[in-house]
Amino acid sequence: MNRLVLVVLKNAFAVPGLYARLCRYAKHTDEYPEEEQYLFIQSILKRAVAAGNIDMQVSGTENLPQENGFLLCGNHQGMFDPLAICVSCDRPLGAVYKKELKDIPFVRQVVTCTKSFAMDREDVRQSLAVIQAVTQELRKGRNYLIFPEGTRSRSGNQMGAFHGGSFRCAVKARCPIVPMALIDCWKVLDQKGSAPVSVQIHYLKPILYEEYANLKTVELAELVRSRIGEAIRQHTAPEAP
Repeated sequence: MNRLVLVVLKNAFAVPGLYARLCRYAKHTDEYPEEEQYLFIQSILKRAVAAGNIDMQVSGTENLPQENGFLLCGNHQGMFDPLAICVSCDRPLGAVYKKELKDIPFVRQVVTCTKSFAMDREDVRQSLAVIQAVTQELRKGRNYLIFPEGTRSRSGNQMGAFHGGSFRCAVKARCPIVPMALIDCWKVLDQKGSAPVSVQIHYLKPILYEEYANLKTVELAELVRSRIGEAIRQHTAPEAP
């Protein structure tokens, strides 16, 4: 059975009420505290994780800066990645996501509640506007998630190249960057079946502005990528010869 179908079937009686409440939050975001909306979204995703036979192993949450206004940067393996991050991160955050997702039910309400931004990578002007908007939100003390690869790697635990432009908002906001290593997350929704699966999310030590102030964005991208790559190597078993 498809894992997503399994999740829906196990929560069939709860889905209408949960979705209705989520829509209410999305329609009246200014009337509810951001923390309340985020915790509700997180509770929905935790139900999905439990129903989907997903074991999440999380480490390094103590590396999240005490003050808000930081940028999370992770490798992008599959559709489950942002869900895994939301479940494992108790600090409210928005995200930069591809525009093709913005009209999907549930996703549409979640991105509204979290003040996330849709990016059209084919439109340079629109992409720059998104970077500027995220920069302003980071300066205000909101946290954001971005996948510097720009799309799913589709290569398991192997990463693609990181785009330097993804880090412009951090550089302009002079905010901490928290690298994240995602391992085996692609198995949840990007492979067939619903057998039990284990994934890993590792939050690494933040890179402060003082550490990257003199780096070009392409150099910063490589620094973040190298740290994530090292964490992936440390937490995955070597392949059999």
